[in-house]
Amino acid sequence: MAHPKRKTSKARRDKRRTHYKAERPTLATCKETGAVHLPHRAYLVDGNLYYNGKLIIENAATV
Repeated sequence: MAHPKRKTSKARRDKRRTHYKAERPTLATCKETGAVHLPHRAYLVDGNLYYNGKLIIENAATV
């Protein structure tokens, strides 16, 4: 197993970790329903399941 020869300083460690940050999710707006949702995901509007602006399952909440 490899062991570090020198202690990694806090500044060097933190510089490496600057890229690990939370990002705001990208959202899309449906042209048919006006619902805001994650792109490439199915989404519910008034109990109906939509994908890509098309009704997939009607009354999906009861199914």
